[in-house]
Amino acid sequence: MLDKLMNLREEVKERLNSADSIQSIMDTKVEYLGKKGKLTDILKEMGKLSAEERPKMGKVANEIRDYLEGSIEEKMTELKEAEKQATIEKEYLDVTIPKKQKDIGHLHPLAETKRQLEDLFLSMGFKVLDGPEIETVENNFDLLNSPLDHPSRDMSDTFYMDKDHVLRSHTSPVQIRAMKEYGAPLKMISAGRTFRNDEVDDTHSPMFHQIEGLVVDKNISIANLKSTIKTVLIELFGQELDTRFRPHYFPFTEPSFEVDVTCTNCGGKGCEKCNGTGWSMELLGCGMVHPNVLRNCGIDPEVYTGFAFGMGLDRLVMVKHDINNLRLLFDNDKRFLDQF
Repeated sequence: MLDKLMNLREEVKERLNSADSIQSIMDTKVEYLGKKGKLTDILKEMGKLSAEERPKMGKVANEIRDYLEGSIEEKMTELKEAEKQATIEKEYLDVTIPKKQKDIGHLHPLAETKRQLEDLFLSMGFKVLDGPEIETVENNFDLLNSPLDHPSRDMSDTFYMDKDHVLRSHTSPVQIRAMKEYGAPLKMISAGRTFRNDEVDDTHSPMFHQIEGLVVDKNISIANLKSTIKTVLIELFGQELDTRFRPHYFPFTEPSFEVDVTCTNCGGKGCEKCNGTGWSMELLGCGMVHPNVLRNCGIDPEVYTGFAFGMGLDRLVMVKHDINNLRLLFDNDKRFLDQF
């Protein structure tokens, strides 16, 4: 039996020396150390030994088993390391080769300005709300106190889906929805796309963006309106700007104003950019909420007053970034967008 064990040891040693793959090592392990392996077969003969020989032979068998297991594990580790090195050499990566430049995206100037304004109004206690782009005629015109003969109701100005639904021509219908849902007091803004049947030119587009704001509470006055507008414009443009409130007509506010700011190029002195007037293009419309609008939304105008404003986001971006053509914001020209 001792001779068989020693011969087994030499056989495994030779097999390991000639092994050139992990699979051959695994096969050797199963053949010699498995439950039905050669070592197990030899150990079955232990029962034929005398009581004196059995402990001695058992000790030798255990030593040979430990030797075989250690040798197999060592050879396995050696082959795995060799395979690893071969893979590394085959998949060699030259880190000195210049990498390809990857462009990192960024917010569109319209999205950036929208987010900046929403963050600002949130800090001032306003709700940020949203509404559908396909709106009812009732919300878009009727409840906003627009008379039936108002030019904005004509198909030449507004896109009608059917007689009762339109592509919203402003974000003001969100104010109607907000007053119906939340009542008074209320401070809210809403930004989004709006649509009008306009010819495309440097400052007009049939699709454009607005941000609409509304404040309804007790004792709200024009002073609150002017203070809010000036705070927002100074925060947006990052400088002290003069504002000009020009009387205007909007069906949903009374009194109503259009607001200009001093030319950001000349500071109000007059230059070619502002045609010598010292003022930039009209940025927004605003006014005190008409009592009929409050009444239409179930708010008592004898108790509550309010102001509303609507800003053209596209025009704000044009003034902020000195852009002279509205089309540039929608052309998706990467050369233009990379400037921001």
